[in-house]
Amino acid sequence: MNDVTSAYNVTADELRQFIERFEQLEAEKKDVTEQQKELMAEAKGRGYDTKVMKKVIALRKRKPDEIAEEEAIIEMYKSALGMQ
Repeated sequence: MNDVTSAYNVTADELRQFIERFEQLEAEKKDVTEQQKELMAEAKGRGYDTKVMKKVIALRKRKPDEIAEEEAIIEMYKSALGMQ
């Protein structure tokens, strides 16, 4: 076997490993997504508003300063439109 063929074999093995790892992560992601759907269905069954829950989850990912600025702008826009 020459050096080019040897390098190709190593690269093919490494490539296969990356692809298989990615496929495994995709399967895990699908499982997690299904678990999240089941959790939200349970919460909805107990009377929680899942739409609002998702908004709260998104807010928890953001910085307090960003949230405060956005809320201030929303209040200003609502006031300008007479929505108070």
